[in-house]
Amino acid sequence: MSSATPGTLLAAMQKLAGVLLSSYRLRLLRGLPFLASCSDRALYCVPLPVHAFPGRPVLSHSAVYPLRPVSTMQQPHTSFQYNEAVRDESAVDDYHGIKISDPYRWLEDPDSEQTKAFVESQNNITVPFLEKCPVRKVFKDRMTELYDYPKYSCHFKKGNRYFYFYNSGLQNQRVLYVQESLDAEPRIFLDPNTFSEDGTIALRGYAYSEDGEYFAYGLSESGSDWVTIKFMKVSTQEELPDVLKRVKFSCMSWTHDGLGIFYNCYPEQDGKSDGTETSTNLHQKLFYHVLGTDQSKDFLCAEFPEEPKWMGGAEVSDDGQYVLLSIREGCDPVNRLWYCDLHKLPGGITGILPWVKLIDNFEGEYEYITNEGTVFTFKTNRNAPNYKLINIDFSDPEESKWKELIPEHNKDVLGIIYHCDLNGDSMEPRVFREITVKGFNPSDYQTVQVFYPSKDGTKIPMFIVHKKGIKLDGSHPAFLYGYGGFNISITPSYSVSRLIFVRHLGGILVIANIRGGGEYGETWHKGAIFGKKQNCFDDFQCAAEYLIKEKYSSPQKITINGGSNGGLLVAACANQRPDLFGCAIAQVGVMDMLKFHKFTIGHAWTTDFGCSDNKEDFEWLYKYSPLHNIKALQDNGTQYPAMLLLTADHDDRVVPLHSLKFIATLQHVVGRNKNQTNPLLIHVDTKAGHGAGKPTAKVIEEVSDMFAFIAKCTGINWIE
Repeated sequence: MSSATPGTLLAAMQKLAGVLLSSYRLRLLRGLPFLASCSDRALYCVPLPVHAFPGRPVLSHSAVYPLRPVSTMQQPHTSFQYNEAVRDESAVDDYHGIKISDPYRWLEDPDSEQTKAFVESQNNITVPFLEKCPVRKVFKDRMTELYDYPKYSCHFKKGNRYFYFYNSGLQNQRVLYVQESLDAEPRIFLDPNTFSEDGTIALRGYAYSEDGEYFAYGLSESGSDWVTIKFMKVSTQEELPDVLKRVKFSCMSWTHDGLGIFYNCYPEQDGKSDGTETSTNLHQKLFYHVLGTDQSKDFLCAEFPEEPKWMGGAEVSDDGQYVLLSIREGCDPVNRLWYCDLHKLPGGITGILPWVKLIDNFEGEYEYITNEGTVFTFKTNRNAPNYKLINIDFSDPEESKWKELIPEHNKDVLGIIYHCDLNGDSMEPRVFREITVKGFNPSDYQTVQVFYPSKDGTKIPMFIVHKKGIKLDGSHPAFLYGYGGFNISITPSYSVSRLIFVRHLGGILVIANIRGGGEYGETWHKGAIFGKKQNCFDDFQCAAEYLIKEKYSSPQKITINGGSNGGLLVAACANQRPDLFGCAIAQVGVMDMLKFHKFTIGHAWTTDFGCSDNKEDFEWLYKYSPLHNIKALQDNGTQYPAMLLLTADHDDRVVPLHSLKFIATLQHVVGRNKNQTNPLLIHVDTKAGHGAGKPTAKVIEEVSDMFAFIAKCTGINWIE
């Protein structure tokens, strides 16, 4: 880097800043934790290459297993009469000699009339219940009022133009604007709100050509991970005829000549590919599309026929000479790294590239920062759980020749920024744009971080947010959020719905940074994966015990919430310690830990969970799998907390069959007991997926449902 100019150093540092921020990127995540982004929009991103993540062929049992009519399943001792589906007791799987019943296997077919009838019957119970919750209307009105403020992204420069995203307040999707200069009048460049009346078509990824003259962008429908890539000429905003389909978990990287783009897609498959299918995503391939040609003419640049789970994302280097291929096989922070010198292709890109296998193992993660000629800078966790920067000279790439540029920091920090002045001139910062959020005065609230002991004595960090001056007498409702997986760090962000919970429902917001996440590097992550996953659940349960012990709240007032991997967390904890919680909301959760790897992209999660195909893995998965550990009520007066499961018909990350099978089992085993007076409900949304791209209108409806359910089931009144 010694020969780098201040300009190239600045560009590299800006890119590094983005990479460091991406270390916190939310992959398989639901919800926004603190009162301090500016959105309640649900985010679930993937622990896969730069994309997103959470099959087997759909099982058809459409001729069997109808729903029993309501009249035959009345439960006079409870407040709820569930439409219980017939159990197929002949559905049994053999795991290493152990027979496991799977009586609701038929719910794995999303297209059967019986599954559709089951979903409709469940929604017919849940929707009226939620609509009658006293708090729902006032919560929705307040949410709509407070969410209606302008939301800006930072500007970014592409070519000679500046771009930024903007939402005026309640627009379903944010709009991309362009300016010829920072002082010029902005104009709309791309408005996803025009693609559908209900806002369910969303922008999902984009890339500009090096000169900023061409724009590639992905669109997804109804929340599905499937993406269609389209193209636009920037200067005229003319839509080009090129269309790329069957794209999922894809890179988008232009060659610097502006002729085309690298992207990923999957082979054609039988049946549907609209986000409602459950078939496995395997054999992803890397293609190069030449602008102005049909997709059928695209060049196949990389494939892995012997490794169907591998996924390879391409990135063209800053100088345009090289294309880097990052290969992953799951969600673990490790990748192989191959490269190709594009200048050594006299005929251009015409097929499989002559890849040089720089790193050909899964022993560390390597993320490209920048390069000067053959000297490349990477961020890596190789022998550095908290990451470091290294230089590798492609002309002499032996590992013994690698140079450490910035060593791994010896302290775990949440966010300290070190900076240097590249030109010696002092610059006075000015406020470019400032947003005032109505209804929120930060001085009214208090945030503390505590460290509480988990079951094995490990100190777990936890943030607690509440109004100032509250009395700790155990009377306050608490909203306890957790995730605990895939090396994801839960970091502060602003959430209108959680502000309303604290302000108008007298609540305490609690964020537990449990093991399995990335808050303390890879060591923290590995502390709750595979056979150690129970640590994640213990950490969360001990968080509730701390709140009770310190008189922040009491069991009947504590709500637990999480989504995706966090939905698994919530369901597992409700099974293991129903006495600790008054309410549990599990969003798009992974519930069937014995079969998750058989649907869509579930195979990628085996790097955190393990796989039931392996005997050792099966033994620990079976011990906590939410679907397989629902317990009949005992005679000690303990019942399950009020439970609300949320899923969606186009969730092809964590397919809805997980939640459907869980609620069917829960209502059968627990719901019929006269002592179970707390509701056990599910809501299946339509034209929605795992969360990414969810329109504002749906976000408001969903959080209104959630907090109305919490208020109803824990006895909370609205406070003006």
